Amino acid sequence: MEINKSEYRIFFEDIKEQIRKSQYQAFKLVNKELIDLYWTIGKMIVEKQEKQGWGKSIVEVLSEDLQKEFPGVQGYSISNLWRMRSFYIEYQADTKLAPLVREIGWSHNIVIFEKCKDALEREYYSKMTKQFGWTKAVLIHQIENKNYEMFLMNQTNFDKTIAADYRDQAKLAIKDEYSFDFLEMSEDYRERELELGLLKNIRKFLMEMGSDFAFMGNQYRMIVEGDEFL
Repeated sequence: MEINKSEYRIFFEDIKEQIRKSQYQAFKLVNKELIDLYWTIGKMIVEKQEKQGWGKSIVEVLSEDLQKEFPGVQGYSISNLWRMRSFYIEYQADTKLAPLVREIGWSHNIVIFEKCKDALEREYYSKMTKQFGWTKAVLIHQIENKNYEMFLMNQTNFDKTIAADYRDQAKLAIKDEYSFDFLEMSEDYRERELELGLLKNIRKFLMEMGSDFAFMGNQYRMIVEGDEFL
């Protein structure tokens, strides 16, 4: 039976949407694991300093050893280890922000942490970043334009002017600094490396969803009535 072109296009768009949803979920899984790791490292540094009386030099020694063990991974620099430590100390007792920070990228967290000192302001920008998939550049722009203050004064139409479909923006946001260090990819990672890293997490995600879901494959070439689809 010949495939109806218009029906196939609808079918193709539905499949594409499902793939995008799975990709976004995979992005979130990778990011959550990264933030959990940084949180744990920060906690372990704090605990060792408190129990063993270790000074600042432990961060320098740890950074040097980690970079030898994981060459090319910028996330274990001295400055980033200090950020992990400060991150844990600042948020450990905050029941609202502690879970929320795991929903946005590390570079976004650092921007909010360093530029916003008020807990409510941090919560606001974290929620907006999560909701609308802001890139780091967009987040910085919103902070510098005092979007939070405008929101408090009820002088913004923010919710009306930002598109509800934010998944494509979220893909850009997840590519910000540090995101793929966790997967030990090169700084200028190839598209194929990115694809394989995501596919690994898509499979993990679908396995967690249960037996009703399956990953059938990727990059299938199809020709329908002379049109090629991939």
